[in-house]
Amino acid sequence: MNGFTILRSVQHYVGKIRTMRNEIRTQRFMNELPADLRKDIGWPDMYASGRRNDN
Repeated sequence: MNGFTILRSVQHYVGKIRTMRNEIRTQRFMNELPADLRKDIGWPDMYASGRRNDN
């Protein structure tokens, strides 16, 4: 394994961590909105259906 492969693996891992943190931050922000506003934008239904397709 050369240095570039290790660096690429670390970058991939850091990218996944960053994505997970951003998703959590977004969920917290959206859940703080009033219920009627969340309903108007389709939260969490739109998010949940999108996550189901990722698995």
